[in-house]
Amino acid sequence: MRHVTAAVCRDEKSPLLFERLTLEDPRPDELIIEVAYCGICHTDISAVQGKMGSLKPVVLGHEGAGVVVQVGADVKSVRPGDRVMMTNMTCGECPQCLGGAPAYCRHARPLNMNAERLDHSTAFHASEVHSHFFGQSSFATYSLANKRNVVKVPDDIPLSSAAALGCGVMTGTSAVFNAADVRPGGAVLVTGTGAVGLSAVMAARICGASCIIGVDIVPSRLDLARQLGATHTYLATDPDLPAKIREASGGGINYAIEASGNVKALAPALDSLAQQGSVVIVGAAGLVDGTFRWRDLQLRGATIRGSVIGDANPPIFMPRLFQYYREGRFPVERLIKLYDFEAINEAMHDAEAGGTIKPVLRIGEADQPNTAVGSSI
Repeated sequence: MRHVTAAVCRDEKSPLLFERLTLEDPRPDELIIEVAYCGICHTDISAVQGKMGSLKPVVLGHEGAGVVVQVGADVKSVRPGDRVMMTNMTCGECPQCLGGAPAYCRHARPLNMNAERLDHSTAFHASEVHSHFFGQSSFATYSLANKRNVVKVPDDIPLSSAAALGCGVMTGTSAVFNAADVRPGGAVLVTGTGAVGLSAVMAARICGASCIIGVDIVPSRLDLARQLGATHTYLATDPDLPAKIREASGGGINYAIEASGNVKALAPALDSLAQQGSVVIVGAAGLVDGTFRWRDLQLRGATIRGSVIGDANPPIFMPRLFQYYREGRFPVERLIKLYDFEAINEAMHDAEAGGTIKPVLRIGEADQPNTAVGSSI
């Protein structure tokens, strides 16, 4: 067992409080990571607000990166001293996991949202505080994860950047590469240019899309979207938005990535689809109602589909993203603002208010690489 300092969410009305907890030793398939950095995702904010169904009190955090310090007997993929990032948890045994689609693991909700192991236990010894949020609870100096939800980070990739990749950024990029399967020369619309949407913009540029359109309500985010590869940007409040999208794309978009979580964003995406165009929904809109003309979809051969983390399989997908980072084609650091761990409540406020695109908490003292990574953007 080891003592950890963790940011604990006790209820929806209070700020996260720093508490001293005792972390159990890992079970055979688990490992302990000294957390160096942890990204903050809107999923964390939703959990604080009571929208995720997670048990409380709880240690949140699901984009941790750090150094392995202890492994269970069955963990062979990493060893103490390895630099790793943590992602979502899966069972590895259901048909989806065995069939190469772990994003749709049948046990995904209890493994990620419930903030406990499947046997309902917590990793915090002699405490009522819940652990295992997304299989990691990484708003802490040490995190107990599973061999299934860690990915080794190469020595030349900064852990601060790796911490930003574990959920939202992975979702945006994989939605383009995998869920939408964007092809060179295609026209791509991205609605919502936060961390997810801007990652989709960068991915569309890597794919060779000829037209990349960003839509948001925040002008500064649209400015950054242009810097990162968008060829056109529009305010979501523009009354002529569908017509402008069709004009910019030469008649209609081939792929739309809905990353805003606002059902109203679907209307301009659907209205501007080209023949056989597709819309991939990755924004977490919750329980909302929306209407569209079924006949229009039918006549255009268009599709609407949902996607969890962009259909990514992290151990396979992350090395690809690391390589794009090395090449300067995926400068994720442009999205990041670092905060000290003690400023976690400020970081969450800034993300919720839209002032910070991707907050990353500086938690530990793990090493950073010396290799400078240039950007071609």
